[in-house]
This record gives sequence, structure tokens and C-alpha cells, in this order.
Amino acid sequence: MSADLEQGFDAIVVGGGTAGCVLAARLSEDADRRVCLLEAGGSGRSAYVNIPAAIVMAQRTPRLNWGFQTVPQPHLNGRNIPVPRGRGLGGSSLINGMVWFRGHPLDYDDWARAGATGWSFREVLPYFLRSEDNGSFPDSPWHGRGGPIHVRNITHPNRLNMAFFEAMQSLGYPLRADLAGEDSEGAALRQVSIRDGIRETTARAMLEPARKRANLTVITDARVTRVLLDGRRAIGVEAHSAQGMITVKARGEIVLAAGAIHSPQLLMLSGIGDGEHLRAVGVDVRHHLPGVGGNLHDHLASPVHMATRDATSYGLSWRAMPRNLLNIAQYALNRSGPMANNIFESAAFVRTLPHLDRPDVQLVFQSARRPSPRLPFPVGHGYAISPVGLYPRSRGTLRLASADPMAAPLIHPNLLSVAQDIEPLLRGLQLARRVFASPAFAAYRAQETLPGPSVQDEAQLAEYVRAQAYTVHHPVSSCRMGRDDDADAVVDAQLRVRGIQGLRVADASVFPSIIGGNTNAAVAMVAEKAADMMRGRAAA
Repeated sequence: MSADLEQGFDAIVVGGGTAGCVLAARLSEDADRRVCLLEAGGSGRSAYVNIPAAIVMAQRTPRLNWGFQTVPQPHLNGRNIPVPRGRGLGGSSLINGMVWFRGHPLDYDDWARAGATGWSFREVLPYFLRSEDNGSFPDSPWHGRGGPIHVRNITHPNRLNMAFFEAMQSLGYPLRADLAGEDSEGAALRQVSIRDGIRETTARAMLEPARKRANLTVITDARVTRVLLDGRRAIGVEAHSAQGMITVKARGEIVLAAGAIHSPQLLMLSGIGDGEHLRAVGVDVRHHLPGVGGNLHDHLASPVHMATRDATSYGLSWRAMPRNLLNIAQYALNRSGPMANNIFESAAFVRTLPHLDRPDVQLVFQSARRPSPRLPFPVGHGYAISPVGLYPRSRGTLRLASADPMAAPLIHPNLLSVAQDIEPLLRGLQLARRVFASPAFAAYRAQETLPGPSVQDEAQLAEYVRAQAYTVHHPVSSCRMGRDDDADAVVDAQLRVRGIQGLRVADASVFPSIIGGNTNAAVAMVAEKAADMMRGRAAA
């Protein structure tokens, strides 16, 4: 193995998450290109990963989750906010909600206007379509057919979703067949990456078939600690592995696909970043690039939770026991029933102010109570709406805690540091309450448990947000893409690290700004486009 690694590869992919698996699969399609994929975690195989309804159990499994937290957030009452990041082949798609949504078309047009030439919606849509095999909309021009990643609508949703749709319509919001169609405003069942009742990750859909190729080497349990530089050229990587420290040489390019946390961390450990910060933590500065680890941001959510004695929702109770046993049998026998779905079965995208050009809040509907801190599933019955602020202005940083590559980085998204960011959440909370107060939910006789009946005016709601809000695990932009004259840009529109030859970044860290929705599909798109760039292929 060591001789093989020293001989060198035409492409080294660092990180076997959503983007890394796409890159390794696509780059290795060229039989004469030797590709090496390094992943810090293991195989990613687990029953908790496979069973869609076992999301919380997957997230609470240490070998599948890095278990990061932010530093204390001054505008969220000094709380440390969890930052789950997937560990193993499949990355964060091992532990996410499996939602497959590409954001709003205007998001990508904004990218292009901000200097990401070639990344407008018209130009990235073919890459979304390339990945997708859509079982629910096979004839839609907005969806792909025949791609490697199977996507479908939620099947057999809990009937509480119908109450959610009825309530939204009664408040003047349209019901959509497809939120990724021509117009995303309104309510609909979600599209998810699930195949035959099993979670679909890019590791399962793309990497596993590619591993049969002789030109692809996959090394797990290999944590890359730095990129090796010869002057301003990347020539290889060093990694801690089961065999000890290994060196992997690059004859061609290296692409970091380790995600919005690990990619900037790895650049800084390699001496690429803000010189003052690197010197302060004892890292030799190889290339001053001040934007590395900057511009970090994420979606923030704050829920309205309802409790009810009615047993319609998912949850454990004596009244629901026969149904729960039936659901377990359904999944064990033919991978069907509620366990073959996530519990976040529907959502709505809404403009909370009439003059906005796109929805600014996502209402995530959940047909279950919040899981217990001690148990990974809901006990009792209820339902919730989590309003998500889609376009935060707050920006933070990711910094090294020390020069030790094994030390967790300091994650500081600086949530709610821009005062206006709380306003969409407040409007979303008020709208969620109107939804639950509508006649569609009257039969369930639910009681609000959070924020609670005593929290009514705007000041009380704002304090509730600061005390309870959490991110929805979409960190982005810590290696932001931009123009060459943009001092904060880390990569150019070809995803090349500015000032370093032979090194690119391709994951959520390169997003110029966050998109208006879940990020996993967009990460796969970035990797598809990056693979074309590295292969010298014309844009799709």
C-alpha cells in the first residue's frame, strides 16, 4: 500500500462525505485516472443509518457523528449549539433528514452576481438533474431521471400532514405537488433520498458501484492532517491511519471535500489562512489567505411544540402500541410504513412579508413530539412546526483551537449577531401558531408546550428564540467562492484555492451564501460540477 501511495495519484479526494463520494465516483469513470479517496471515519454502515426513521439514533452514535458544538453564542444566551457532522463514508448524509431540495432558483443567480461565474440557476440545474433519479416526477423538466441518486416523495404520510395542508390553504398559502417545480412557495410533501425503504447516501448510490474499479483506492479511518506544499503547489497529503502516519502523493490535483468545518480547518493546519491567526496558534504560515474560516453561517430554527392525548401522531404510548408493532413488522417484512420515511414529512415555504422576491421562512412540520433527551424517539403524542430563517445576515468564523490536528476547531457562527435575523423567526412563530389555531387541527385538542401560552408579546417571543433556537445543521461558506479581487474569497469560480496550484475545495464551504433550504442536494451539485472541471469537460 505505501509504495502505491508514494507513486502518486492523478486525483486525491479528501473527505468521503456527500461531495467526496460524488467526486471519487465521477473522477474514476476515466479508466486512466488513478483516484484516491481518504475518509477520516469508517464505513458508515449501521442499521441506524439504513432505517430512515432512526435519524436521532444515528445522530447520537459517536462513530457516525463528530459531535461538534459552537463556542458560546453571545446572542443565544451564551449557549453552545450542537453542530452535528457525519463521520464515515457518506458524511453528513448518514445522519441528516434525507431531504432533497435545491433551494430557490434566485439563490444561484445571486451566486453568479456575487462573482461565482458559471453558477447561475440555468447553469447549475443540469448538474442537479444529472445526479437524480426521481421516482415521483419522472416526466418533469425540473427533475432528473436515470441518475444514481434515487429521490421520491414521502409515501403513506401521517394524516396530520393533511391537517397541516388544510390549515395552510385556509391561511391563503397554496398546496404544491412539487416544491422544486416552477414555484416553491406553498406547502407540500417533501422529497427525500430514500430507495426501497433505505436511506440513500452518495456513498451507497455512487461510491459503492465505483469501488469495483481498479483505478479507485478508498482508504477509511485515515484522518488527513495537512496538505503538503512545494512552494505554492499542493503535492500530497499526510494522514493518521490505522497503519500509522501515511503520505499520499499527488501527480495531479487535490480536492478538499471535507465539509464546511473540516475543509477550512485542514487549510489552516496546512498553513493556508489568516497569517495573524495561524501564527497565534503556532502554525507556520505558508500562504496568507484571510478568508479561510470566515463567512461561516447557518440556518436557525425555533419551534412551536404541541402535546395531545390523541394518538394520531408518531410516538410511544399504550394506545399506539398495536400500531407501532404493525409498523415494525411492515418495515421488517418489506421496508415499508412510517419507518421507511423521516418524521419531517412535509414543509411549507412562505414569504412572511409581501414585498419579498422569494420565501424567507421554511415551516417544517413534524408529526411527532420532540424526542426525549434520554430516549431517541418521542414518548407520548403531539406535533410541531419549526420555522427556519432562510437567509441569515449574521456571519461568523471557524478558527483553530491549537496546532494539534486532532483538536476540535472553534466554531463561532455568531448567530443572531445581526439584529434583523430574529425577525423572520418571530413572524414564523406567529404564523405557526395561526396554523395550529385553525379549524384543521381543532379535533386533536392539543396544548402548546413551547413557547407556551404565557409567551405572547414580541419581546417574550424574542427571548424564547434566544433561549431555545438551534441550527438545522447547514453550515456553509467557510471557504467562500468569489472574484479574484474579493479579499474574503478563498476559491475562484473554478473552485481553485487562490494562490495555490493543484488544490481545490468542493463542498458546502464554497457556497457564496446559504441557499433557501436544505443543503445536501446542492452539495452533490457542487461536486458534480467540480468533477467536470477537474476532468476538463464542458459544462453540462
